[in-house]
Amino acid sequence: MTITATLSSVSVPPDSHWLKRYYSTRALFSIVWVALAFTVGKAQPLIGSVLLVAYPAWDCLANYIDASRNGGLRVNPTQMLNVIVSAVVTLGVVITVSHDVHAAIGVIGVWAALSGILQLSTGIWRWRSASAQWPQILSGAQSNLAAVHFLMKATHPSTIVSVADVAPYAAFGALYFAISAGVLAFKRQA
Repeated sequence: MTITATLSSVSVPPDSHWLKRYYSTRALFSIVWVALAFTVGKAQPLIGSVLLVAYPAWDCLANYIDASRNGGLRVNPTQMLNVIVSAVVTLGVVITVSHDVHAAIGVIGVWAALSGILQLSTGIWRWRSASAQWPQILSGAQSNLAAVHFLMKATHPSTIVSVADVAPYAAFGALYFAISAGVLAFKRQA
């Protein structure tokens, strides 16, 4: 008698060493992105546009790598959806940013809501098998508040918007990723 299992029924617990490196890398990327957004991105609209495209593109790549490292996209459906959403949003930002930065900020707002729900779901799904998920859950929930802010900015064409409007959102993301990495590092030493 042979026993077979589909990929979707196999649960692969995340490796805490991998998650620490992953969260650290995400925090570092976001810190660099925020610094660029507040400095050169704010002063140079073309670079600001590139940064707006890079942020969801990075999220797409990071979720893909993390899911691949932890059993694949089929085993991690929330990350699979996040990869798809982030890829579509990256394309949406590419299309809108050169014509209307307000529209690009609106697309980022929709992405913040969707990816936030998916990040929160991933944190809840990993809660039993991995430590340091509470910052990820908080980050996902807070993304929805940021989404409301972005959508309000996007619908007021009289306000000036730029990549700097997204930077505080990315800074909070960096903080949550750094906290998760720190908690995992602390637990490893304990």
